[in-house]
Amino acid sequence: MARGSFSAPTRRFSATTASRTEFLEQQLWNYAYLNAGLKINFNGKVFHSKNGLLDLLSNKTQAEQLRYPIIHLSGEDIEIALSHGNHYGEQYYSFVNGQNTTQGGTHLNAFKESIVNVMRKFYNKQFDPKDVRSSIVAAISVRVEEPVFESQTKTKLGSIDMGPQGPTVRKFIGDFLEKELDNFLHKNEAVAKELLRRIQQSERERKEIAGIKKLANERAKKANLHNKKLRDCRVHRNDTPKKGDEDRRMGSTVFITEGDSASGSITKARDVELQAVFSLRGKPLNCFGMTKKIVYQNEELNLLQHALNIENDLEDLRFNRVVIATDADVDGMHIRLLLLTFFLQFFPDLVRNGHLFILQTPLFRVRDKKVTYYCYSDTEKQTAIRKLRGKAEITRFKGLGEISPGEFKDFINENIRLEPVVLQDDADLEKILSYYMGKNTPDRQDFIIENLRVELDEIPDEVEIAEAMGTMVEEAEEVMA
Repeated sequence: MARGSFSAPTRRFSATTASRTEFLEQQLWNYAYLNAGLKINFNGKVFHSKNGLLDLLSNKTQAEQLRYPIIHLSGEDIEIALSHGNHYGEQYYSFVNGQNTTQGGTHLNAFKESIVNVMRKFYNKQFDPKDVRSSIVAAISVRVEEPVFESQTKTKLGSIDMGPQGPTVRKFIGDFLEKELDNFLHKNEAVAKELLRRIQQSERERKEIAGIKKLANERAKKANLHNKKLRDCRVHRNDTPKKGDEDRRMGSTVFITEGDSASGSITKARDVELQAVFSLRGKPLNCFGMTKKIVYQNEELNLLQHALNIENDLEDLRFNRVVIATDADVDGMHIRLLLLTFFLQFFPDLVRNGHLFILQTPLFRVRDKKVTYYCYSDTEKQTAIRKLRGKAEITRFKGLGEISPGEFKDFINENIRLEPVVLQDDADLEKILSYYMGKNTPDRQDFIIENLRVELDEIPDEVEIAEAMGTMVEEAEEVMA
């Protein structure tokens, strides 16, 4: 096998490049999964897959959370792996000619349709498509001749045919699954039985909440006409694509805030074209361990899912960035945890697909009569005090409402600081949520005791300035020595 190497000229690469190592490694893993047997060496680490998409799905799921062993099928120009878990939603990894199509496209749509058709035919039952695909986790890779993508980033396939002289994408994938998946289920009776049980469980759960869901949706539809909680923007992610407007649609953002005070500042400072605000009236419900029925029973959670348009899937998500914006105090952190629990419990795909963020706002304002610095940490505050030569006025922002709209505008424009909520591939969601949001277990009590911090009374500005300037003098003396 041919081998190649590349030595990067370090002078041409900045520190920013190093921070993207994790992203590069994920891309290299994708190349390894899509080229079974290939070995890639990067920074002393080997990326290698023997079983292609089977390994991809194995590494991105917990074996004990799957209802049956992963089904792995491959043929000329196509490879598929799939299983079902106990999570809410549908989880897909799709590729075309080695390109990770994170927004799917014609191949993924054909896969979703074909899965339903095969199940209906095999079990001789007219299942609802949602019941078949609920809790599915799957990966698909196809090779298409002269592929057409719907965007410059090549994240969504638009091709109708497999090639100039080939069958349609829909027929190609449909024929493959009708033969190979049907054969697999006939040969593996235990898997077929467990798959049927999973579909029937989804059917029961759907019917159980059908009544409350219909009533809740009717209420949400009426509320959306005059939804006081949502201050909408003009451009949305799911708008009909127009030439040259993809960047604007991908810039659509909704801030989820708590209370009128916080939402008021953001609402006045926002870009009405691209930024919306959803205001909570208080702390949301801790929905850990509950079924999705609670989303429809709780008016606020129901309005939130409709504002985002994520009731069924992410296909028509209205905002590309969903940003949790809470105060930097104990109550704010609690609200943040409750919202994270809501999204991770019922809409984990929103997190997996990189749509959920935490807004970082400054903790301090340090200024004199000429210059103002906004600081996001104690370290930045100390640095600002030194720059002002000790002649500083220090303000501690305890809540978003304390920041004026004029100031807030600088924190949500192109200088916005967003911390992405990242869900690791091997994360056990149930275990994580149970630990932080479940019953008060001894393990969590020990964690709290070991990490408890006592908040001191506010230190006078004069003391902080003196400490900062004292450190500055010590550093200068060390340099002189």
